[in-house]
Amino acid sequence: MLHRKIYQLCCEGKEVWIFLRDQQRWLERATILDIEGDLVTLRYETDEEDEICSWEEMVRLESIGSVMQRLAAVPRGDVDLAIADDCPESEQLGDRPQRDPNPESHESNSDSYNADS
Repeated sequence: MLHRKIYQLCCEGKEVWIFLRDQQRWLERATILDIEGDLVTLRYETDEEDEICSWEEMVRLESIGSVMQRLAAVPRGDVDLAIADDCPESEQLGDRPQRDPNPESHESNSDSYNADS
């Protein structure tokens, strides 16, 4: 089952966090490049003191203990977040009630509602 899920993540090309059981370490923001037999080829970067290193590593399928995928990230603090009107049209939700840009411009019509009826 894990083999199929890892293959699916490989096809999607998304970043994942992978825990290697035999080395007791996490590979952060790795991309699964290929699965051949029981070997999984991964690419990831590490941030050293004075340089950023890019790595390509082959690990055995049975040494993978866990695979995580980030679903969302939201910045902390005072940040202007994008709202639905700023999102691309393809990502917007379906029909939403239209907001009136000037709600004070409408006067109430007393003839439209009669409490005695």
